[in-house]
Parts: sequence; structure tokens; C-alpha cells
Amino acid sequence: MSFVAEFDAVPFPRLLQEAREATPDRVDRILARGPETLSDFAALLSPAAGRSLETLCRRSQQLTRQRFGRVIRLFAPLYLSNECINNCAYCGFSRDNPILRVTLGVDEVVREARALAEQGFRNILLVAGEHPKFVSNGYLEQCPAALHGFIPSLLLEVGPMETPEYEPLVKAGAEGLVVYQETYDRTAYAELHTAGPKRNFDWRLACPERAYAAGFRRIGIGALHGLADWRYEALATAAHAAWLLRHCWKAMLTISLPRLRPCAGSFEPRTHLGDRDLVQLIAALRLFLPDVGLVLSTREPAHLRDGLFPLGITHASAGSHTEPGGYTGAGHQNIHQTVKGRVVAVDPEGLAGRRAPGRSTAATGQFDIADDRSPEEIASLLRRLGYEPVWKDWDAVLSA
Repeated sequence: MSFVAEFDAVPFPRLLQEAREATPDRVDRILARGPETLSDFAALLSPAAGRSLETLCRRSQQLTRQRFGRVIRLFAPLYLSNECINNCAYCGFSRDNPILRVTLGVDEVVREARALAEQGFRNILLVAGEHPKFVSNGYLEQCPAALHGFIPSLLLEVGPMETPEYEPLVKAGAEGLVVYQETYDRTAYAELHTAGPKRNFDWRLACPERAYAAGFRRIGIGALHGLADWRYEALATAAHAAWLLRHCWKAMLTISLPRLRPCAGSFEPRTHLGDRDLVQLIAALRLFLPDVGLVLSTREPAHLRDGLFPLGITHASAGSHTEPGGYTGAGHQNIHQTVKGRVVAVDPEGLAGRRAPGRSTAATGQFDIADDRSPEEIASLLRRLGYEPVWKDWDAVLSA
């Protein structure tokens, strides 16, 4: 059985109505006993529940400390390539954006990872755009294999694959897969994905279960907020997570809550998830899914992240770069543009002037980050808040 069949059977219109019209009395009853159903979760997303936000946050904090302790796991994204075959209206890497692109060689990936290791990271997310011409021929296997000896925890965020294609990646040392549905709204999804294999909504929706079947022991999902109604996205994400917890129970599940950030292409958000709504969403997810990890990225500004860390967050990125070579300048000599799959050279004399502030390479990033504090600054903040920043869960020898 796949989640795709169950997804189409979820009564989203009714749940959305409950998420908008739940009464204060119903919210109080749910808070008294804890949410048990998707309908209960919908009520916790309601304006009525928003008026009890302090209570929601207090319960969320208590439950997170009970289940996870006072620890937050730190990670960094390492971008392998910003090449992509898809046209996604909201993404800086979109195929038709005239951006500066590069795919790092394996030795350059090692260089970037060693720079992150020197900052303390032992948990890295390897990210690549979806373009088989540039990310193929065993490349995705070679990268984790080259890093696993000194980075024990490696996750992948790459184009969806079949289960047999994932198995060599697991064998090479990758322990987890992150795949965001982007939007669970079928109509919005079709409008936003105009070319490339990513247009297949169901293929992407079933990706986490294929990854689990291949042996990944960490699975990450989420929606990109700003593409469709945030309450709908929250309900669909929660339904997806609940299904995965039942059917893929041997893996640890995380949910990320990214909001759109400025990027190449100048896409404007279609909808708005405000700061207060984000707080309510985090608390509601924690109450409904107490054992699921919640991820907070550097998409959010520093002052907001400082306030969100204690409310239910278990995983956080720090010191992030969203362009290949962002930590060391690796790949700078191979910067180019790609037109219809063909590499087009660029004038090297003009590259230095095209580097964004704070970037060591001219390659274009996927989006602009909002919290540019160093990893050590984030770690120090967490300690001041009474939390332990966790850089490493185990040594590579335990998962060799």
C-alpha cells in the first residue's frame, strides 16, 4: 500500500473547515486530553486555538523536553550541484533561470565537508539539483563514500529515485533522505512545476516510502510554505507523517517548515504564513506528533529562530550556504551557464563582481538565507538557552 491512495481519501475540505471554525470549547477539550485524530490537529490550527497560543507553546515545550531532552541536533547543507532539469517557478535552480552553475568534483565535495568538520559538524545534508547529465555515473554514491569516514551522519536531498537506485547510496554511507513535497495542493503543484520529471505529483509523494524500503533510517518531509494555504499544507503534512509513522516505523521521521525566501527568478509567494502562524503550527505538530523531529533552517531570521528553538525544535541548520562551493570556494574555476543541457562558458573576468555578499564563489545559491550567524554563535546561543547543541550522534565505526 502507498500513501498516494490514502492521501486522495483524506477529507481535506471538511478538515480545512474545522481548522478555520473550531470553537474555543473544542480547543480546550483537545488541549485537556491531547490531540488524537487529524480532526483534533485541524482544530489546533484554528484561530480559536491561536487565542490559546501561550498554552499551546507551553505544552509543546514540555512535550519536546520529555521526548527529546534539552538537545538540538545541528547540521549543515552541502550543495553538490545547482544544475536542474526541472522548471519550478519558486526555485532559484529552475532550469530556465540564467544563473551561474557548477557541479563539484568529489575531491571538491571532500574539501567542503572538511571545512564543515573543522567547524564541528558531523551531520551534513548533501543537496543536488535534479539533472541526470551532471549528477550521474555513480557520482551520488561516490560522495557519501568519500565522506563517511569523517562525517558519520550523511543525509541526501536529491531527485526522487526507485528503491533499487537508493540501495547503493545507503551502502555507500548515506543514512537518510529528505524529500519535500513542496506543496500538497495538486492544482498548485501542476501550475508551479511546468517541465521536468518533478511534474509527477504522485511519484514525488511516494518517494519517502521507496527510500525507506531501500534501508534509509532517517526520512525527512515537509511543505514549502508560500505556495498554497498554510493550513491545508499543515494538514497534508501531518497526514503524510502519520502514515509514515505507521508504515515506516523503523526510521526516524523529521518535518521541516521552510518558508519561501528570495531567489533567482524573483518568484513572489502566493500565500502567507506569518510568524505567529508558524509558532502555532510548530506547537500543533508537536502535540499531534510528539516523537517526530522538527527542523528549523536558516531561512528564518535570527531573532525569530532564537524564540522558536525552545518551542519544539529538535534539528537546526547553522552557518549555511545554498550554493555549491559556498564554504571554501570549491568549483569556482568551472562556473558556467547551462542552456538546454549544454554548458556555456562565462567570462572569468566578470565573475568576481557577481559574487553575492558573504559568498566565496560566484555560483548562484538556491535561495537567500536569513540567519547568517556562525555555527559557534548558534551553539553558544543554545547553551545560553539551556540546551545542548549536538554535533554528532555516533562515530562512523558504528555504521561502517
